[in-house]
Parts: sequence; C-alpha cells; structure tokens
Amino acid sequence: MTAGDQGLIESLVANLIDNAIRHNHPDGHVEITTQNRGAQATLTVANSGPVIPGDEIQRLFQPFQRLAPDRRGRHDGYGLGLAIVSAVAQAHHATLTASPRPEGGLSVTVRFARAPGSL
Repeated sequence: MTAGDQGLIESLVANLIDNAIRHNHPDGHVEITTQNRGAQATLTVANSGPVIPGDEIQRLFQPFQRLAPDRRGRHDGYGLGLAIVSAVAQAHHATLTASPRPEGGLSVTVRFARAPGSL
C-alpha cells in the first residue's frame, strides 16, 4: 500500500500500461510487476517494443514527445501518457526511472513510499 490520490495513481498505472501496449511489437509482451521492499512499494511496467536510444528516454517524459516519426500521423495519442506518469510521480514524491531494454522496448519503474502501518 502507498499513500496518495487514488485517481491519480490509477491514471499513472493506466498510462504506463497503455504506453507499453501501444508501443510494442504485434506479437510482443508486456510485463507488470509490483513489489514491496523496505519502505517502498514498487511498480514496474516493461514491454518488448522497438529499440529506444538511451539518450532519448528522458525526452519521452516531456509533453507531446514521441520517437518514431511514423507515429505522428496516426490518431492514437498525443504524446502525453508518459508526461502524465512523470507529473503524478512527482506529485507523490515517487522515484521514476526508465531504461531501454537491450532487446528492445522500455522498462519504467515507479517507487512510492509505503503508507504508514502497511509493513
């Protein structure tokens, strides 16, 4: 358990999962894991999408940013999903990390402080 605004945290989770599905290969996979470790509750969402250059990762968390030019013409989003994730994480004083997967795709981890008394 973690303390925070339930609606905002739901939005964070939904945006991470939606992003992982949208930017995946047709026969790819999405992995969602949760973990309690010490005073933190951790959520990780990873997919098997296209290779992402490491120096482009942080740009994805800015509003209206996308990597692939061919995605710009489709009406499947506005490049706000990961920006929303970042804003919600900041509002909850959570740690947000993202890393490209060597075989392709992205792994995003959010570490929230656990709610008092939830150990």
